[in-house]
Amino acid sequence: MKFTNGFWLIRDGLELISGVQFFKAYQVDNKLRVLVAPKDLSERASQLDTAILTVEFSTPMEDVICVKIYHHKGQRKRGPEFQLNEQKVPYSIEENEEEIIFSSGKTSARINKKGPWEVQYFYNGIKLTKSSFKSMAHITNTKDQSTYLREELSLGVGEYIYGLGERFTPFVKNGQTVDIWNEDGGTASEQAYKNIPFYVSNKGYGVFVNHPEKVSFEVASEKVSKVQFSVKGESLEYFIFGSDSIKNTITNYTTLTGKPTIPPAWSFGLWLSTSFTTNYDEETVNSFVDGMKERDIPLSVFHYDCFWMEAFHWTDFEWDKKMFPDPEGMLKRLKDKGLRICIWINPYISQESKLFNEAVEKGYLIKKFNGDIWQWDKWQPGMGIVDFTNPAACEWYANHLRRLVDMGVDSFKTDFGERIPTDVVYYDGSDPVKMHNYYSFLYNKLVFNVLKEKRGEREVTLFARSATTGGQQFPVHWGGDCDATYESMAESLRGGLSLGLAGFGFWSHDIGGFESTASTDLFKRWLAFGLLSSHSRLHGSKSYRVPWAYDEESVEVARFFTKLKAKLMPYIFNLANEAAQFGLPMTRAMVLEFQGDPAVETLDRQYMFGDSLLVAPVFNEKGDVSFYLPEGRWTHLLSNEEVNGGTWRLEHHDYLSLPLYVKPNSIIALGSIDSRADYDYASNVELHVFALEDGKTATAIVRNEKSEIDLIVNVARSGQELKVKVIHSVVGKPWSLILRNIYNISLIHNGTFEQTDLGMKVVPDEYTDYITISL
Repeated sequence: MKFTNGFWLIRDGLELISGVQFFKAYQVDNKLRVLVAPKDLSERASQLDTAILTVEFSTPMEDVICVKIYHHKGQRKRGPEFQLNEQKVPYSIEENEEEIIFSSGKTSARINKKGPWEVQYFYNGIKLTKSSFKSMAHITNTKDQSTYLREELSLGVGEYIYGLGERFTPFVKNGQTVDIWNEDGGTASEQAYKNIPFYVSNKGYGVFVNHPEKVSFEVASEKVSKVQFSVKGESLEYFIFGSDSIKNTITNYTTLTGKPTIPPAWSFGLWLSTSFTTNYDEETVNSFVDGMKERDIPLSVFHYDCFWMEAFHWTDFEWDKKMFPDPEGMLKRLKDKGLRICIWINPYISQESKLFNEAVEKGYLIKKFNGDIWQWDKWQPGMGIVDFTNPAACEWYANHLRRLVDMGVDSFKTDFGERIPTDVVYYDGSDPVKMHNYYSFLYNKLVFNVLKEKRGEREVTLFARSATTGGQQFPVHWGGDCDATYESMAESLRGGLSLGLAGFGFWSHDIGGFESTASTDLFKRWLAFGLLSSHSRLHGSKSYRVPWAYDEESVEVARFFTKLKAKLMPYIFNLANEAAQFGLPMTRAMVLEFQGDPAVETLDRQYMFGDSLLVAPVFNEKGDVSFYLPEGRWTHLLSNEEVNGGTWRLEHHDYLSLPLYVKPNSIIALGSIDSRADYDYASNVELHVFALEDGKTATAIVRNEKSEIDLIVNVARSGQELKVKVIHSVVGKPWSLILRNIYNISLIHNGTFEQTDLGMKVVPDEYTDYITISL
């Protein structure tokens, strides 16, 4: 939200109380409280009839500083509030004639006591950003007397801002106005389904604005050297995450707001949907499932979209008996084929639903101020919205889900949850403006907890669209309604990269696009991209997404990349565990892995799949792709070609390939099975060693489906000698090393070796824990 008219003037109808001068500071309740004056208060007479801004500094965890600014503190508090994992950590306050320094760990706020008001934020002695003269301000709109609190933090030369949730606009947020307000707006506008008031800088630090309501950001847009953020009301609270590493900042942010849960191993396989508005029954479903098996395309999950229920009855949680006369038997027959089942739900109850009258009578739906049920016809006729602040309504909704789980359902697609009205009253008195975004948290948490209760902690996954801060704890999230174009495919990737930098570890998108029907060319290119994402789903709007609906080559492409992903599962599932441990995304912006390389700071058409695999999807019908390889000797995973990095490359790829390069000094664990995503990853696993440089060590970790470690192997290079150290290995699970592009091995201790098309295969003796290889 813009408040100024150019650099000098204030917009008409606004009055500002700005922080211009330090007045007083004192310590209270583990906080440093500072009074900031809007004018010179050195004379006692000037201390009358004046406003004051109060700024409180505290720390919720090491290296994080909380800043709260308020004008009038007597406002009634109304929830909801983000659930934060705050800790009691030591802090220090130092003071001299010039400044006061509030420190947490290596992060400090330096408050200027003399001259113009200024707070500078440092990490390990290096300045991150600052709030300066008139940056903090209380603003009154004289037309309606609404008030706002604003802060402006400085941007340095060459500084870029990323994140703020799933955003489909340019990846670098500089120059953009971003309103944190969930909308069902597709992937082609400034609106977003998942809005997160958290950003990171290429300098490594991060900022989280602790408000569930609308937060308006002006990122180098109103003032080109500032990130401004504002909220309506009388107070503003934000956190500075001090670091020189984006990775550390995201880890700390997700420690505060919640780490992602590890989805079950089967969820990483291919999901196939009925699509959105298509006609389908059990015969149609079986034709899809059997067709995939006949064509040797491994399938993990079958998803029933909205028309599993009767039209206009959404949501009543009842199978349409005309189309599915034996739902329990049907689900059992599918599960006997080795499939998991996902079904579509939403939190809206049509007045045609058999549940509507009960929900009205028992007060389970959101109400208007006059006590009537809030309704509209935008999605379903006369639909109301479940009030998840009412514990009885939550239990009522959860019981219907439990019944479906007992029937054989393994997962729920939690669609919608964005168009939540603000002219309403909630059961618990929550502020409806704050609830607009926060509703998605309550919705997904409830469904997630039902699955956790019924299936167990290791068997829980959603397919969710809406989210706010903390929603990363309930994966998986998908990118929403994208069009069937190359432009929309690129939009989807930008959204996923931004979401990952906001702490969401797992992310998917509709392969081939949701709206319209992709050309066969686009569909095949999107297959490669989709199956090199953390989760992969074939889903559309008005047409089926089975590969043979396009052409036979699409079948081949789907088979190839589905099997490739299955082989990569030992690598992928370890990444999933790291996502849960550190909060890092599996689909990573290049700047996350190569921070400090200026060439990667604006890249949004390629990504790192984990820490070792670089993926550059093909975004045109020619098959040409331009991408950047950072420094080092990179190896194409599929062709085994080695190339030098530190440069841009232009390559041409057919449909069974794309730029898929392994970072030097990496080990990629490839499994022994390509027919499913969940199997014994450590049994006969191949550890592929890539471009290990002198003095470097690479480590491979292979886990089982319970996330327990089955194998840890270190490979270190010293000159022409490799030292292979087995840190941990489960007896009875054989494994081998593949030394890519190395053919001149002269000696192996405690093992055998053979030459392969890829390089040398080293098979250690069963109980060896140390191997020396001379090159």
